[in-house]
Amino acid sequence: MHITLREAKCTDVESVAVLFDQYRQFYAQAPAPALARQFIGDRLRQQQSVILVAELADGALAGFCQLYPTFCSVEAQPIYALYDLFVRPELRKLAVGRRLLQAAEARAAADGKARMDLTTARTNVVAQSLYESLGWVRDEVFLGYMSPPQ
Repeated sequence: MHITLREAKCTDVESVAVLFDQYRQFYAQAPAPALARQFIGDRLRQQQSVILVAELADGALAGFCQLYPTFCSVEAQPIYALYDLFVRPELRKLAVGRRLLQAAEARAAADGKARMDLTTARTNVVAQSLYESLGWVRDEVFLGYMSPPQ
């Protein structure tokens, strides 16, 4: 199966939003297509993230990952937070996620980022296995916390 990896454009909002909504549902959020469309459209229009897509030969998207530029204060370096990675369930055995991660790593290097950070659910062992197979290292030093909902 032929898959092309590329950066998403504003014309991809609808297709990426469908995947983004599925990604949110994977993390137990209610379906919200309008919210997904607005969120993805805002990120692309305002150039607040880099979204990489895996495109099939027919133009349909197989998956995406979203990188947010940020900084590591301890290292005093720019980094990317790889916040979202999603592959359509029926295409998960085709190494699409692996290829998206590799493309994200290449993009981070090209953009002068010191590294990428990501978090995933403790129960998402399939994703953890992928990350570790590519040399990503689990953070055993820092614990993550979130503020209470507003």
